[in-house]
Amino acid sequence: MFRAFFKTEVGSTSLLLIATVLALLWANSPFGDTYEAFWHIPMGLSFGQAEFSLDLRHWVNDGLMTIFFFVIGLEISYEVRLGQLRDRRLIAVPSVAALGGMIVPAAVYLMLNAGGPGAGGWGVPIATDTAFVLGLLAIVGARCPDPLRAFLLTLAIVDDVLAIIIIAVFYTASLSVPALVTAAVLLAAIVTLRWLKIWRAPAYIVLGFALWVATLESGVHPTLVGIALGVLVLVYAPSDHKLLRAGEAVQEFTSDPSAEAARQAARSVKRAVSVNERLQLLLHPWSSYVIVPIFALANAGVRLDADTLRAATTSPIAIGVAAGLVLGKVIGISIGTWLPLKLNWGVLPGNLVWGQLLGGAAVSGIGFTVALFIVDLAFDDPAVQNQAKIGILAGSLTSALIGWIIFKLAWDRGGVCAPPDAEPEEELPELLSVPVGPDDHVRGPKDAAVTIVEYGDFECPFCGRLHPIMEEVLKRHPEVRIVFRHFPLRTLHPRAVAAALVAEAAADEGRFWEMHDILFDNQRFLTDSDLAHYAAELDVEPWADVPGHKARVAADEQSGYDSGVRGTPTLFINGVRYQGGLDLASISRAVERASVSP
Repeated sequence: MFRAFFKTEVGSTSLLLIATVLALLWANSPFGDTYEAFWHIPMGLSFGQAEFSLDLRHWVNDGLMTIFFFVIGLEISYEVRLGQLRDRRLIAVPSVAALGGMIVPAAVYLMLNAGGPGAGGWGVPIATDTAFVLGLLAIVGARCPDPLRAFLLTLAIVDDVLAIIIIAVFYTASLSVPALVTAAVLLAAIVTLRWLKIWRAPAYIVLGFALWVATLESGVHPTLVGIALGVLVLVYAPSDHKLLRAGEAVQEFTSDPSAEAARQAARSVKRAVSVNERLQLLLHPWSSYVIVPIFALANAGVRLDADTLRAATTSPIAIGVAAGLVLGKVIGISIGTWLPLKLNWGVLPGNLVWGQLLGGAAVSGIGFTVALFIVDLAFDDPAVQNQAKIGILAGSLTSALIGWIIFKLAWDRGGVCAPPDAEPEEELPELLSVPVGPDDHVRGPKDAAVTIVEYGDFECPFCGRLHPIMEEVLKRHPEVRIVFRHFPLRTLHPRAVAAALVAEAAADEGRFWEMHDILFDNQRFLTDSDLAHYAAELDVEPWADVPGHKARVAADEQSGYDSGVRGTPTLFINGVRYQGGLDLASISRAVERASVSP
């Protein structure tokens, strides 16, 4: 789910940027007056004497953005139940970092605006724009490793939850008790339908729309409805029973194709996947590629003439927003990351260094979608709104630039994970200290001319990238066999040892390489429950003979250390350390040289 989410957000970044530029060009063109006039066109529904009407901007901000927050609710629900947010040790650090990344920017803003007319805008610099952040990380490329993307995405999810709570609590002007009671009754009706396991989409659509109208009339911002409904959508892992039914239905269609068999196969396959995941697949592209760009087009149009810019340069509101995004985010996220690590509340996901974390903290100062959203709630005066929006644009651009510079200067490991106490300048052995023996895990022919020994770590992202390359080496070179030895980097990868133990448990049943492939295919999901699930798939007892398996892993580690291994992955080809590139072409050339050497 994280990988699919990342691809969608990155793809939407260009459209979001285009919509922002178009809004700015429109607002500053000779036809700039038409920008505000267009978005204030009223549109509504009427039935007899009853009428419900909003202007176009409020239809976007209060209506379409509810769908955006509904998708966020779906994502939160999935990650809490089945995804990365299940592991408390992994979510503790980004959660506290997200909290720090909201408290400090608000404090920085209030230092300049407390007691003034702009004090209510303290919520503007608190939120991070996920789409822009992930888009910039794609430009940064290899200097931003996958664990940092996972860390920032977890931070962004927690950030979204806290932002919605702040909007609901602090940016609700007045309450209508009758409308609020009606909304509560409608929400109870939806919960009741879910409890009764009634899954008719029309019922949820009608009740959901009525709940949105009631919430809007109550004074509570209707985006809260989106989050609430998204969290309520059913999410579950595919059960063996449903998977079996789906497989039987597909097999029946294959053996006897017909329209009825096709319908049954499609229904069975669809039911094997939770409603939550199906809705994410359906709505995420609409949210990312349509709704958010339309929101930017409706809200990012700021007049940038000389008078407006002059006012913004001296406005405590614009300066407070920009300073909150640029300084507040870096300081808040850095402190929020350091504190739980210092108190041992949690761990970082994978091989991250402070240079990379600081770069992530800096780009988290790109506040756009939710920041613009809160501007509309915090200020009524268009001139003040413009000042706040200029602060958002200036702060976001500055944060992006600072983050890019930090990533350029951050330590680049060169494609290998190594512990912080490794000594790259020490004289390391060139030869494998322990020859390949009968107890090693070997894939390939026993009489192979070339033997590649890999010292690896199941949580190392570079080992994960090498995994498909090594599979391709075996396919292209029948004269090669591969030996895998454990070298878990315990200080960097907290789940690596547990994964190695489960792999050894699978080895006892003759299924090491099957587990090896599963673990590398699911590197981000290595909690104890995940490992138990993978073991169950292979009919393996995951924690059998733990002392014996620990001894085996320790023996591999010692042999690696004696051979000069200090990071992962490290390869030895025919007993000699390989020092070339970890790409298919480089390894293939080394194999070809080794195969003709005496």
